Amino acid sequence: MRKLSALALVLGLSVAVAGAPARPDKSRLTVYAAASLTDAFPKLDRSARYSFAGSNMLAAQVRQGAPADVFASANTALPQQLHDDKLCSKSVVLTRNTLVVIVPTANPAHIRSVYDLGKRGVKLVIAAPGVPVGSYTLAVLQKTKLTGALSNVVSRETDVREVLAKVAIGEADAGFVYSTDARTVPYKVRVLAIPPWARPNVEYGLCVVSASTHKAAASAFVRRVLGKAGQQVLRKYGFLPRLKPKR
Repeated sequence: MRKLSALALVLGLSVAVAGAPARPDKSRLTVYAAASLTDAFPKLDRSARYSFAGSNMLAAQVRQGAPADVFASANTALPQQLHDDKLCSKSVVLTRNTLVVIVPTANPAHIRSVYDLGKRGVKLVIAAPGVPVGSYTLAVLQKTKLTGALSNVVSRETDVREVLAKVAIGEADAGFVYSTDARTVPYKVRVLAIPPWARPNVEYGLCVVSASTHKAAASAFVRRVLGKAGQQVLRKYGFLPRLKPKR
């Protein structure tokens, strides 16, 4: 029970997206956002209604007609797919992030680098392949020729905060999360950097849902996120600045 309580505290996610969408307050903007944005986004607009989860789960709910006005994904592929199907406006990059390896503070498996993840007996937790962080993880394991470490995977989670929680409470020896998530529990996990040449390009995509009944407010939210004040909030939570588009 103590571990379950700790798990709930670390996750800190909205449970509204787990089943059928709850009936929204029709006067409020509804923002569906990647779990890694859980702490930062409410600071941008306290009046909006937020649902945080794995980006792939949220995209699927948008396809099913869930009452979302804005969709923020931990990759650019999902918003682009929604746009291609006329379910979302053309997406923009709202921020960037860094993928890292985390271990419990005690580090009982004595993991010193990403290359230790393939050692026998290591309990590794990662996100499922359809989740952006899960796809980024697989890309790193392929680049570092560590796909054999997949035999050490003890669970595949539905979003990055669940990976974080499993490592933070000691149910896994290591996991892959974003640096912004690791910094939310500094006394529970230690961060190990991934070699620069193996790090994926983690960009977040943002779009207005085509079925939104609050288009003006949704567009205003997007502008707020991209504006100077919005970007300062994201930087405060450890996110990286957007790259200027190449001409």
